Amino acid sequence: MIAPFVEETLEAIHIALRAADLTASQVEEILLVGGATRTPLIRRRLAEAFGTHKSFISQVTNPAYRVPLPAQHIPALFKVCHLNAQEQRAFLDVYARAHPGQFGAIEELASLEEGVLRIPLPQFADPERRLQVEQLIRDFAEQVITLLRDAETKA
Repeated sequence: MIAPFVEETLEAIHIALRAADLTASQVEEILLVGGATRTPLIRRRLAEAFGTHKSFISQVTNPAYRVPLPAQHIPALFKVCHLNAQEQRAFLDVYARAHPGQFGAIEELASLEEGVLRIPLPQFADPERRLQVEQLIRDFAEQVITLLRDAETKA
């Protein structure tokens, strides 16, 4: 009964991937939102389409939520989607119009992301190598911040 809709959605996903010049193997995680996403067929078909296991697919569903994507889950969405500051603001603006009752939570989330720099890293075959690269970036950032603070103190 829902199979045609699932297939249409998969085709839309493939179109979006092609438009973004990405392959399915570059997708780190799939985040499903809303009660209908609990349908087993949806998770199974996504896993098949992406050549991975169903555990690769996360769900944000809770009948107690007043909105499909509660504000507290938005930072995870930003992280998974690697949205830059401008894209995050655009998303938050649309979200605020769609869910005016969540305005306070949205403004709080927006302020949490101010001054945060996100650096998307490529896929690493060796997880240990990725950890080493992440640590190098953190160390470098801390050194730059220390230098800037010292320069401001002397000025």
